[in-house]
Amino acid sequence: MPQPTLTIIPVTGMPMISPGDHLAEQILHALDANRIILQSGDVLVIAQKIISKAEDRCIELATINPSNEAILLAKEVDKDPRIVELILSESDSVMRKKPGVLITRHRLGLVGAHAGIDQSNVDHAAGESALLLPRDPDASASKLLAELMQHAGVQLGLIISDSMNRPWRMGTVGCAIGSAGISVLDDYRGGTDIFGRELKVTLINRADAIASAATLVMGETTEKIPLVIVRGFSPEKSDSTAKDIIRPLDEDMFL
Repeated sequence: MPQPTLTIIPVTGMPMISPGDHLAEQILHALDANRIILQSGDVLVIAQKIISKAEDRCIELATINPSNEAILLAKEVDKDPRIVELILSESDSVMRKKPGVLITRHRLGLVGAHAGIDQSNVDHAAGESALLLPRDPDASASKLLAELMQHAGVQLGLIISDSMNRPWRMGTVGCAIGSAGISVLDDYRGGTDIFGRELKVTLINRADAIASAATLVMGETTEKIPLVIVRGFSPEKSDSTAKDIIRPLDEDMFL
């Protein structure tokens, strides 16, 4: 059910994350520095970039040898063949293409631009690099959540968010690509509206809604706030994950 009040709390002072860093420890240090005590029902929303960096998903482009397929496609879309090679290696299929844009279905099931591969807010001091999505964001969320709850001693939820474009809409919004400890979908089908009419298709994407709200505080450029606490949802413990948000292929009307 909708909650009367939501509070979105930025966690400042998170350090730059490097491969192998223990994220739970870094998060707990930042919470202490901000004098934030986790409460039962809090949802931590964490930017995908710091998960990917900790999991060593940053690839130096100098190490990439593009295939003939990537070279030909790169000419069509006017992109670096090495980036296109990474996009193809992370994707199951190319959905749409035109100069400047390559839309793919990521192996995780996500449909979006460039397989979620990003070069912004990535250190290029050692050479041009690109950051890939985590291999299994739900597993990453589950592991991190277990460590944080063990320390905090309260029930929490966790979302790994990434910025995505949507068809027919301008601009990006935050979306959940990984989650643990929360119900990602609120299913109102079979219920009734305020006039007693049966609801047949009403399915609310709670995880994406939380991620999008958190992104307003996180920012997208130089804010350096990869972690926020969303307080007020009091999510029930759930085994659902972000994978449950992906629409099945047999229901995809735009293939």
